[in-house]
Amino acid sequence: MPEIQGELIIFLVSVVTGIMLRLIYRSIGIFRQLVEHSLIFIGVEDLIFWVGAALYVFVQIYHTSDGSIRWYFILGLVFGTLFCEAVLRRLKKG
Repeated sequence: MPEIQGELIIFLVSVVTGIMLRLIYRSIGIFRQLVEHSLIFIGVEDLIFWVGAALYVFVQIYHTSDGSIRWYFILGLVFGTLFCEAVLRRLKKG
């Protein structure tokens, strides 16, 4: 039973990680709407975000499962991102 609890905690950590990444990228999108950007600056922002996101996810995987990529970690990232997107769309409509 403790193994399942540990895997559930890892899944929840990955869901929160997916939510955080989506909120950060949405914040960058809002910043782009407020301040005019050139295509080069947008590319630099995206590069910085994706490198930072990759490093953050790597660190999360390393800390939660000793560097082993678990399918439920990837599933949690996707679920967290999609959940956050659904909430953001609902807030935008309402």
